[in-house]
Amino acid sequence: MTDSQASQSGRQCPDEAAIAAKIHEINSQIAQFRDQLLTIGQSRDCPELREKIRKTRRDCVNACKKASEMVLPQMRSAMESGIPADSPNLVLLFFLAQLFLRELHKSKNLVRVVPMDMTGYFESKSGPSNISNVITQILLCRQITPDFNEEEINSIQKDSEDISDLVAELQEFMPQSEADTERPVALQEAANRLNRSNGARKNLRWEGRSNRQPSYLRGTFKFFCCAGRPNYL
Repeated sequence: MTDSQASQSGRQCPDEAAIAAKIHEINSQIAQFRDQLLTIGQSRDCPELREKIRKTRRDCVNACKKASEMVLPQMRSAMESGIPADSPNLVLLFFLAQLFLRELHKSKNLVRVVPMDMTGYFESKSGPSNISNVITQILLCRQITPDFNEEEINSIQKDSEDISDLVAELQEFMPQSEADTERPVALQEAANRLNRSNGARKNLRWEGRSNRQPSYLRGTFKFFCCAGRPNYL
């Protein structure tokens, strides 16, 4: 290995490690977000919990965007160079983003069905935002009462659209399974055999054959601690 190759390898390893660490962080955040959603409408539900849910959601959205900024440039560069690139990190991020999108849809429904009165919570909070609201109320000579639930629904909708766009972008670089590439040929050969036998039914070559996937796709969901099916909505 030449010095340039060694230095290039040394630069790549930390990048892959950083991406893997970011994906692990997203996995944990989605699991935490799902667990927090399970408490909505329960005895532990309170304004403080709703604020924690909002913060977890925003952190996860930002982490997904950051991870995509780390993964996608590498894939685009490889594609432009004509080099086939299969990235396990991209596959993991793709599935995690889909799982997170599912939880976002659930959170939107939960906020709509089980709203929370946040008036007392925000009034007790001191900070620049509250000072700004007080000044605005004085200037406008009217009371300003922010609707947390409506703002939360709009915010979740915006995050859902962003993650949907991210999923669509990642999907462009997802690897195709061998079964998908073989199926058109198998269909054509099966049609030819049916024509030759005057419509007699014959066993198709791919019947009873399991779909094969790249090795790093096998057992992918064992990695996810957030892939369980929750018992709500």
